Amino acid sequence: MRAVVAGYFCLDIAPNLDHLPEGQFRTLFQPGRLLQVGEAKFSGGGVVSNTGLVLHRLGIPTHFMTKIGADPFGRALLEIVAEQDQDLLKGIQIDEVGSTSYTLIFDPPGVDRSFINYTGTNDTFSIKDIDFSIIAKAHLFHFGYPPGMRQFYLNDGNELVDLYKTVKTAGTTTSLDTSFPDPTREGGQVNWKLLLQRTLPYVDIFQPSVEELLLMLHPDTHETLANTPGGVIAAVTPNLLTDLSDELLDLGVKIVLIKLGHRGAYLRTADEPALLRMGRAAPQDLPSWKNQEMWAPCFQVAVAGTTGSGDATIASLLSAILRNTSVRQALTMAVAVGACSVEGPDSLSSVLTWENTTDRIDQGWPRHPLDLSPYGWEKEEIHELWVKP
Repeated sequence: MRAVVAGYFCLDIAPNLDHLPEGQFRTLFQPGRLLQVGEAKFSGGGVVSNTGLVLHRLGIPTHFMTKIGADPFGRALLEIVAEQDQDLLKGIQIDEVGSTSYTLIFDPPGVDRSFINYTGTNDTFSIKDIDFSIIAKAHLFHFGYPPGMRQFYLNDGNELVDLYKTVKTAGTTTSLDTSFPDPTREGGQVNWKLLLQRTLPYVDIFQPSVEELLLMLHPDTHETLANTPGGVIAAVTPNLLTDLSDELLDLGVKIVLIKLGHRGAYLRTADEPALLRMGRAAPQDLPSWKNQEMWAPCFQVAVAGTTGSGDATIASLLSAILRNTSVRQALTMAVAVGACSVEGPDSLSSVLTWENTTDRIDQGWPRHPLDLSPYGWEKEEIHELWVKP
């Protein structure tokens, strides 16, 4: 089972802010003032690194398709990837003129993390840079993040639609992840609801966060929930997730994973005829996968950093699908690998192998509490998943 991961790639630069007083970052980080920080952590960022390298760590042969610049940041990314496996460098194109994308990550104690991003060569990466001959031999194709990939959101996503149409024609299972559009930039002005309506009929597995999904499909609901105590994630209910997944399944998606941050992950699947149309990576255990709706609470960990944890969750779900596991093991492993990811400062460093992750679960790794019984959902004690009857 082989996977191709394409799309956004950048260098993440995260200064250590652990020494700062909790909750005081905004007060201390002021114009004209020097703020002493700790050593910076350099790591790969974006879907190619966060999902691609985790897939590789989990034992899935993976090919990258992306672009960087011929500059120091690009060379740093090549070194980071080569440390994992030299073969992963084969699909990384080097633009002799463009500049490598980078992200400055500020993750101080007691304050939600912030990002400053330069898109760089992600703006010029296009369908012309996709090697369809390699995709045609793969079982699964995963792409992210269209809001940061200029060629794929222009003209209401014409290139993105063409990309997914072509991949589906080859019989390869398709997967899509997205990211937050920046409202101050060109990508934030796109009609994302229209773009998704055009693209999702050719997407088998769609894996957004609940915030991204609401912002793109129902911005008024997103704004309302964002202004409630605890924000969007705290306000999410099973009924809202059912409505959102209904909408996505109606558009043609077969497997929906909605990431819920510290509250875990929600999974919804289509009926058997739809799953059979997924291509080469379609689940073989169809009775396990068809018509499922479940919510997995997070595993308990000491959080060191949350950057890329959603991408690690996605990588684990895709790995489970490629391994032909049951749907319950797939969702359990998805939140487990996501939990491992936040134990390190980046998405990869604390991720275990597939086998070691399953061993950790089997040893009684505790979960965070979650009660969906008021909504009529039932808890399966053996998997510690909540399931809608």
